[in-house]
Amino acid sequence: MCIWSVSLSISQLSTDAFSRRAIGWALRRHLDTELPRSALQMTLATRAVGPGLIHHSDRGVQYAAGDYIDMLTKNSIVISMSRRGNPYDNAYAESFMKTLKHEEVLLNEYETFKEATANIGRFIEMVYNSKRLHSSLGYRPPVEFETDSINLLNQKSSTLTTGMTVSF
Repeated sequence: MCIWSVSLSISQLSTDAFSRRAIGWALRRHLDTELPRSALQMTLATRAVGPGLIHHSDRGVQYAAGDYIDMLTKNSIVISMSRRGNPYDNAYAESFMKTLKHEEVLLNEYETFKEATANIGRFIEMVYNSKRLHSSLGYRPPVEFETDSINLLNQKSSTLTTGMTVSF
C-alpha cells in the first residue's frame, strides 16, 4: 500500500479577499508553471473579472513566468507580489494553507494522488467554503457571507431613487 504524503508546497490557491472563499485551486506532484495556470483557469471560470482585480502572490518563480504573466495581463488583472521573505503580505493564503493542512491533510492517509486531490477538493468546497465559520466574516462560512452580501447590495440598489447610477 502506498500512502501519499501531500506537500502543500505543490498546491496553488486563489481566494477572494472579500469573502475568504477559495475560488481556484490546483494540486500537482511537481512545482511548475502549469500549477498556478490551472488554479487561475479555475478562478477565471468561476468568477467574472472586472477592471482593478488584483492578483497577489508570493515571489515564486511560477508567478513570474511569462505564460502566467500573459494570462494575468490578458484578463486585465493587476499583478502584486509580496515583499521578499515576508509571508505576512499574503496572510489570507497562508491562513488557508494552515487550515487545509490541519483540518484535512494531516488527518488523512491518501492511497493515491487522485484520492488526495479528490479529498482536498471536497474539503475546499464542502467544508471550507460552505460550513467552516470565519471570525472575520461574522462567524459565517464564505458562501453564506457572499450570498448575504449580494442580497444586501440588491436590497440597497432597489431602494435607490430613479435616475441614480450604481456601480458594483
